[in-house]
Amino acid sequence: MSNNKNDLNVFKTDDGSYSIYNKILDETYHSTHGALQESIHVFINHGLTLIESKKINVLEIGFGTGLNAALTYLQSLESDLVINYTALEPYPLPKQIIKEVAVGYPENIAETMILLSQSEGGKPLSFSSDFIFTLHLTQLQTFNFTDKYDLIYFDAFAPEKQTDMWTLEIFTKLFDILNPEGLLTTYCAKGEVKRNLKQAGFIVKAFPGPPGKREMTVAYR
Repeated sequence: MSNNKNDLNVFKTDDGSYSIYNKILDETYHSTHGALQESIHVFINHGLTLIESKKINVLEIGFGTGLNAALTYLQSLESDLVINYTALEPYPLPKQIIKEVAVGYPENIAETMILLSQSEGGKPLSFSSDFIFTLHLTQLQTFNFTDKYDLIYFDAFAPEKQTDMWTLEIFTKLFDILNPEGLLTTYCAKGEVKRNLKQAGFIVKAFPGPPGKREMTVAYR
């Protein structure tokens, strides 16, 4: 996969926020119906806000533009949460591209996205004592986990674009690092994906999707 700047087009989605089109994959980083509203709906409203604890270990698969992490940080301030946030991204976007995307967001979100993009791989970035962010520039398949997580944002590209990311093997690995009563949330609701999640041991529930999508998936341990 290429993240060469020449292969990436920044565009405005229907809710006014910006996303990226990857020419090589022929795929967008967010829903064309609205990047911001999709991230809030899937990862905040059907992820972060479902966790009862005030201390949360979050794992994101597919850091991308940093939008999900930025929203999580801002929500942590509003809800008085203590969050240790780990993100895996083997193909980081050029910093200039993230700056171009950030222009299409409210100032507090944009500033956080840009700050997150400055993170050095493997080195914790402390926003405060209550929010620690670490970006690992590696693939999920080869990453050696030493922590357990309460919440997993599964934001890989669609199964038809990244077939190796939606397998039983992947979901079994994630099930094993999820704390009891933890959950995984994803925009995808394909039947094969839900079957793989169930076979890995998850309890799978479908929820109404964000605008433009009928359903999304939340999987519980």
